[in-house]
Amino acid sequence: MPEPRTRPAHHGVRRVLAAGCALAAGAAGLLAAASPGQAVPGADGPGGRGAELYLVTLEGPGTAGTSSELDRGLQKLRMRTRQERVLESVEAPEPVYRWTTALNGVAVELSTDQATRLSATPGVAMVEPSSVRPLAASAADPGADTAGLSPSARTRGGQGVVIGFVDTGLDPDGPVFSSAPGLGPAPTGFGGVCADADDWGPATCNGKVVAGDWFVEGFGADRVKASSSLSPRDDDGHGTAMASIAAGNAEVAVRVGDEDLGRYAGVAPQSRIAVYKACWSAPDPSDDGCATADLVSAIDRATDDGVDVLNLSVGGPPRLDTVEVALLGAAEAGTVVVAAAGDRSDGTAAHPSPWVTTVGASTGTTHEGRVRLGSDGPRVDGAMLADEGVGPARLVRGADVAAPAATREQASLCTPGSLDAAEVGGRIVLCERGGVGRTDKSAAVQRADGVGMILLNSGPDSVDADFHSVATVHLGATDAGVVRRWAREHPGAKVRLVPRGARARDLEVLGFSATGDPAGPVLKPDLVAPGSGLVGAAPTRAVGRRWDTQTGTSPATAWTSGTAARLLARRGWSSAWVRSALVGTADAVPGTPALAAGSGRVRGVRALRPGLVHDLAVEDYRTWLEGALPSGRPLNLPSVLLSGARSTTTRTVTNTSSRARYFSSSTAGFEAHDVSVSPAALRLAPGESATYTVRVAGGTRTSDDGVVLWRGGDGTRTRVPVQLSR
Repeated sequence: MPEPRTRPAHHGVRRVLAAGCALAAGAAGLLAAASPGQAVPGADGPGGRGAELYLVTLEGPGTAGTSSELDRGLQKLRMRTRQERVLESVEAPEPVYRWTTALNGVAVELSTDQATRLSATPGVAMVEPSSVRPLAASAADPGADTAGLSPSARTRGGQGVVIGFVDTGLDPDGPVFSSAPGLGPAPTGFGGVCADADDWGPATCNGKVVAGDWFVEGFGADRVKASSSLSPRDDDGHGTAMASIAAGNAEVAVRVGDEDLGRYAGVAPQSRIAVYKACWSAPDPSDDGCATADLVSAIDRATDDGVDVLNLSVGGPPRLDTVEVALLGAAEAGTVVVAAAGDRSDGTAAHPSPWVTTVGASTGTTHEGRVRLGSDGPRVDGAMLADEGVGPARLVRGADVAAPAATREQASLCTPGSLDAAEVGGRIVLCERGGVGRTDKSAAVQRADGVGMILLNSGPDSVDADFHSVATVHLGATDAGVVRRWAREHPGAKVRLVPRGARARDLEVLGFSATGDPAGPVLKPDLVAPGSGLVGAAPTRAVGRRWDTQTGTSPATAWTSGTAARLLARRGWSSAWVRSALVGTADAVPGTPALAAGSGRVRGVRALRPGLVHDLAVEDYRTWLEGALPSGRPLNLPSVLLSGARSTTTRTVTNTSSRARYFSSSTAGFEAHDVSVSPAALRLAPGESATYTVRVAGGTRTSDDGVVLWRGGDGTRTRVPVQLSR
């Protein structure tokens, strides 16, 4: 059995990590030369006019990946001395940031000439301009649902675990983040502190929230929206929602307007929260995002503080860059690193590195409502979060009840101020989607004294159960057409809006969830989690209410981070065991390729008894990246990607149970190839390991995917997704 989870010591590295260098075939694709992306301009500096902020990574790991008898403080001092020598060689100014824990590097203002010279300097591994990345949330989904009011029905889980959130910050006000009973003793080995700012001070850290800092130099304080707070406090809502989904307190009452919507709990409600604000709002929302210089700084700080789980609900390019190198350092510190695959159906999944648990988005459960048209008319169903219905009430079309100063088009869209209260009072309004936000429309109906709204899609847009100001049923395009026709044929008729509660939706990967690269070094995403319409806490001053819904791979990532925290708290396993348990026990997503779903949808309870895990020493990540693994030994991941002519690979599994067990293997899902496993069965004592071989025979050059399944004598099942890219 594994030793209790500790911060491991690691071997240093001997070889150069360099963009574009010759690596093992598996890793080479990750290290494509960095593309400039959306460069963040800096002020003119000694490098000359037009200087930009660059990320400069030196060879070798940070202190998190170094095994040394030297004191950590002395190690960091030596790294800073190396940094100074390198910067002096090109007469660079003082760095904006220095990093010594997750990696050894700096963020510094350079001219193009200085950056070019630095990239050719001995000891420099990577030079790339800082760029701005989007948060991975709020994507459109043709089949969106809501995953339910509360991510968890449990009141316990995650005790003693610290989850670090690199995001838009946190609004700590309210009971969802208060210091509640049951958090347990303060976590040992965690060294984070609360930074001091006008609206965030040391007292903000209350036992539940254990650290808070912010990083804005990369994005630029002068580019931040005027109402944004230069502090860890969240003025966007994304970070607050992610923290509540993963670790919000249990038994918190949820009220929106006059409605009592039940009780809330995060997935790991006893976990503690460390806040690292690195994502910002700009005057133009299209400029919002997270500068990579700030992301790396936040990851470096979280690693130095000693978080147990690191949540990064931020997208990115499908290659290894400075952010991925920083995440490697976090993994080398023993942290479970969880990041979003990204919300782009036509792109490749972000965070393609093997040390990151990359998460896509799947369906969950849906809250439904029904529209009853007249006493004997049609019944159509849509999304509805309210738990109280309305009606019978007269139905009016928005276009027919325009305010004197509004156009029919504005009123049909129910834009703010477009509806005539004399015509709307006491009625249910048909509102077309578009123009303004969905909840802005119900607020307009409420201001005109309406009692309900039917929101109508005209195309393949999302169908969402939002927190509306009045009872609302949101209909897809087909059912919306039924209601439009009936309303024209029955002017002035009465309708009812009836909530129908929650139901499980058929499991599938949501359309916006980014897929993996068939030519990549490892299979991505690792798994999927519920990612549509999850309810989370919100900062009132940013959103206008205490609760909101989130859609995207961001909330799916937060869900998975909370699940990882529960495993750490219950089992005390290493980060490799936690990741393998999550991947190996996921539910298959029927009819979905591994490049879209990974191993399937995460199942937290089942992950407590994974049967077998694929163990992995964290130092293997860097050794693999440098192409220095012993010949023929692959990285022992809980998934398989065989590309080109490769037809065999090996993996090693460990018995996690307290008794000797038999495990039998089988394969399933392959349509164009014969895939076998040898040996076909294993008998393993507690904690014992054995190696098995996956062989591909026959078939064609057609790509294929399936699963290797290990069944334990105690009823456990360990799924190993396999992708064959030909």
